[in-house]
Amino acid sequence: MLNRLDQYLIRQFLTILSISLLGFLSIFLIVDLIENLDRFMDNNVPVAITLKYYLYTIPYFLSIGLPMAVLISTVFSLGNIVKHNEWTVLKASGISIYRITIPYVLCGVILSGISFMLDNMLVAYGNEKRFEIDREFVKRKSRHKLKNILKNIFIQKNVSTHISLSKYYIRKKTGNNLTMIDLGERKLRKRIDAKKIIWNQDSSKWALQNYSIRYFSQAGSETEVILGKKDTLMNLGFIPGEIQQNYRKPEELDYFMLTKQIKKLKTNGVDTKRWEVTRLIKISFAFTNLIVILCGIPLVLIKEKNNLSFGMGASIFVIFGYYALIKFGQSLGFKGILEPLVAAWMGNFIFFMASIILFWRCRT
Repeated sequence: MLNRLDQYLIRQFLTILSISLLGFLSIFLIVDLIENLDRFMDNNVPVAITLKYYLYTIPYFLSIGLPMAVLISTVFSLGNIVKHNEWTVLKASGISIYRITIPYVLCGVILSGISFMLDNMLVAYGNEKRFEIDREFVKRKSRHKLKNILKNIFIQKNVSTHISLSKYYIRKKTGNNLTMIDLGERKLRKRIDAKKIIWNQDSSKWALQNYSIRYFSQAGSETEVILGKKDTLMNLGFIPGEIQQNYRKPEELDYFMLTKQIKKLKTNGVDTKRWEVTRLIKISFAFTNLIVILCGIPLVLIKEKNNLSFGMGASIFVIFGYYALIKFGQSLGFKGILEPLVAAWMGNFIFFMASIILFWRCRT
């Protein structure tokens, strides 16, 4: 059960958090609107569509603004306690820095859970919807245009047919490293592999180069192999438009959709490093709220005389350094230099160790 001290600290923290979060949300919305107002006006985007666009944007802004608001709330709520000499009274009563940390850590754990749910229930959905609005109404000036080259594409046509491409060139309508599997009733019946596929507009079929077709028995053994030495036209059951329609970047999927997609891509022999890093970051980033609290508390108490000024200055360094480390680890993971788990949690680990050192210095 929480005692009166815990309730007092949590109430102060949540009050400042609400104000900070509302402030960050307002700033993000105003800045983004100013930046994009000319694009909306040039394309005659209706006011209702613009409002809908920013309605879908709110979860994303809340997600990125929450850790900053949490850090500011920690610094200000604890800084006010130090400023009004309440911290001196608490120390004289035998209350240590570790005891006062408990309610803040409790808030950090709860906020981390909320952040994970927000990111995977609303942010991914909101991003998908606002990207669609941007592409449809803003068109040429869209910030979210589909790239000319799509990578690691997976299409499931029905329950049994799974199609993957390592690359697809939109303008040329060509794809590399096709793998098409017909699973039948959960058993492999047919597999088509091709180094390259090219869309033939006249026949509305795909031209396959360096291809092979394999047939399998009910027992799973290979019964027939056809190796294509010359190009051939074949109906693969999908058209170029479906590739663009089904393609979604890892960043646009939530944790659970990424887990399913990774499983499917691995089944088809596709490199999933980028997908795995993105999925793990969705967990590690949620814990940002807890980590910044652990860093923020000793930043205020380490210099009690100048707690707010020093705490705010150090907080700016913490939040930007934290985001920089997350992006750095992410890029190393994407390139395969670090394992996905290490890449996703590198920033959390470094700043958690830094918080331990700060707590130790604060106590001594």
